[in-house]
Amino acid sequence: MRIHRFPLSGHCHRVELFSNLAGINYELVEVDLAAGAHKAPEFLALNPAGKVPVIEDGDTTLADSCAILVYLARKYAPDWLPSDPVGQAEVQKFLSMASGELANGPGAARLITVFGAPLDAERAFTVAKYVFELLEAHLEGREWLVGDRATIADIAIYSYTAHAPEGNVSLEAYPNIRALLGRIEALPGFVPMQATKVGLAA
Repeated sequence: MRIHRFPLSGHCHRVELFSNLAGINYELVEVDLAAGAHKAPEFLALNPAGKVPVIEDGDTTLADSCAILVYLARKYAPDWLPSDPVGQAEVQKFLSMASGELANGPGAARLITVFGAPLDAERAFTVAKYVFELLEAHLEGREWLVGDRATIADIAIYSYTAHAPEGNVSLEAYPNIRALLGRIEALPGFVPMQATKVGLAA
C-alpha cells in the first residue's frame, strides 16, 4: 500500500499512525505541497480534490483520512472498529468531530501559527475550547473514546489534539485528554507526527 502524504499534515499522520499500529505494510510517498505537487495532473488523477492523504491499495485508490481509516480497519484490522451498530455509530461521531470541530478549532489554529493561513484565529480558539471541553467531559471515567479498547476514533482525534500547542492551544486544562494521548503513544507501533516547534515531540 502507498500513502501519499505531507509530513506536517495531521490528516496524513492519522493514516500513517493507524497503518503502523495495525501492522499494515506501506510505502510513504511525499507530496510537495509548497511546489504544488497536489495540483499536478498525476496527483489529481488520484484525487480530483487535490488533497492529501491518498492511499493506493491494489486496485483501490481512496482519499479522505477518516474514510481511509474505516477502509483500513474493515479490511485489515477489524478489532479497531466495533461490529455492533451502536459502537459503529459512536465511532462515526468522533470521525465527524475529527473532520469538523477538531479541524476547524485546534487544526485551524495550528494552520495559522505554523503555515500563516489567513483564517480567523479567534474563531479557531473558540472552537478548540468547545471541542476539548466536550472530549474532556466524555473521557471522564473512560480510558478510550468508544468501548474498552482503542478504536479508529482515538486515532482520528490524536494528531491535531496532540499538536494543538503548535497552534498556541494549551492542553493544560484537560488531564483526561492528555491521559488519552499518553495511552495512544504507549501503543505498540506508535509513530509520532513531525513537530514544527522546539519543545514538542519530534
